[in-house]
Amino acid sequence: MARPRVRLPSQAKPGEIVEVRTMIDHPMDSGLRKSETGAVIPRKIINRFECLYLGEPVFVAELQPSVSADPYIVFHLRARGSGKVEFRWTDDDGTVYRDEATLTVV
Repeated sequence: MARPRVRLPSQAKPGEIVEVRTMIDHPMDSGLRKSETGAVIPRKIINRFECLYLGEPVFVAELQPSVSADPYIVFHLRARGSGKVEFRWTDDDGTVYRDEATLTVV
């Protein structure tokens, strides 16, 4: 099972640009490797990452098989108001892994 992790400041000033760091533990199998018995390990990658802040998308990435295991994504957002920051990683099979944090603007 994939395990998402997120790091961002808990507080920011209005208009401040904050750094957001995300990582998800995921093998990112490309479909090109074989198991010890010689069977092809089917492709299973995180193919989409989304971040929503106050319900609006602020960062979206389409990922490809060449992305390494445990994708690490860093980006910045401007603090506009206090609220929820949602994170979604979508796998090839449609599974969506979620995490969230709260950013307080003071």
